[in-house]
Amino acid sequence: MLLKRRRLFADRTAFGRWGEKRSEKFLKSKGLKTLARNFSCTTGEIDLIMVDTDSAIVFVEVRTRADETFGPPEQSVTYSKKAKLFRTAQAFLAAHDITDRPFRFDIVAIVLPPKGPPKIEHYKNAFTP
Repeated sequence: MLLKRRRLFADRTAFGRWGEKRSEKFLKSKGLKTLARNFSCTTGEIDLIMVDTDSAIVFVEVRTRADETFGPPEQSVTYSKKAKLFRTAQAFLAAHDITDRPFRFDIVAIVLPPKGPPKIEHYKNAFTP
């Protein structure tokens, strides 16, 4: 397992995808269902788009880190990133003609230390546009 982690840490893209898959599995265990993965358009990209048990559409930003040297992963979601997520969410809703459903923005922060299990934090309704 240690060798696998070293490979993950060396490849940022693989590490990010690992975090997204882990987040999706975690959210599914809470009853959410996947609508889309890595939705992208001219305004940006959203890691996961899910539906909660109350039928709300959930736009999920996943942040994966090896440690918290530069602060918790969720703090790296800046104002400009939030604005980009909102514009991309609007594009998704328009592209799928969704006008009557509530929606929210969640953040899933994962820290995978060199040893031990990953720490996963889910911030439901993490920000509002």
